[in-house]
Amino acid sequence: MKPIVIIPARMASTRLPGKPLADIAGVPMIVRVWRQAAAANVGPVVVAAAEREIAQAVENAGGRAVLTAPDLPSGSDRVWAALNAVDRGFEHDVVVNLQGDLPAVEPSYIRACIDALATTGADIATLAAEIDDDADADNVNVAKAIVSWDVTQARGKAHYFTRARCPWGEGPLYFHVGIYAYTRAALGRFVGLLPSPLEKREKLEQLRALEAGMSIAVAQVDGVPLSVDTQDDLKQARALLAHEKV
Repeated sequence: MKPIVIIPARMASTRLPGKPLADIAGVPMIVRVWRQAAAANVGPVVVAAAEREIAQAVENAGGRAVLTAPDLPSGSDRVWAALNAVDRGFEHDVVVNLQGDLPAVEPSYIRACIDALATTGADIATLAAEIDDDADADNVNVAKAIVSWDVTQARGKAHYFTRARCPWGEGPLYFHVGIYAYTRAALGRFVGLLPSPLEKREKLEQLRALEAGMSIAVAQVDGVPLSVDTQDDLKQARALLAHEKV
């Protein structure tokens, strides 16, 4: 397998406009995400930028960026567009979609996602972490993964994703950690599908794949990386990374 990591980024975030360039201890957030992805050492890393200023920030830091149409409907479409712009020779058969708002993501999480794809033969792989705060179980802003785990509890198969508390009964619940590894063919198929009924109802894009009969493998990780969606999240990120080197 020859992976490529692509980080979609756009300035027009609803809750935190301009967040790819938000300063975190002297470094734009998108540059921090690019650095973490590069540290995973799994293959080339490309930022799929909707605007020139994002691409410029990445390039100024020594990274690679490609401009994509600003009106693409989703991050997955942006990743697909960037892939076809930078890899016309079809060198890469695995594509990692890494969100551009995870400035402290562990490089090992990226490797775990790719490994889950490689070892299960699934179309897509993603991550989940056990919920340790009961308030999160009832929080509709927390996407939950419903997974049947293998005997090691390290790998599993996703059956559903939801904002509701699920499944019912005693036992652990799991955060969905939104990092994805696709086979190239699976990503191409996915972006060619129309949004599905459950996807639109739950507002969770990955349900489109399940409704189309695609398989999603899951690797369990130890925690949920901070996702910067609001000003409060940005304050947390700045505090967390205050002593990181520029």
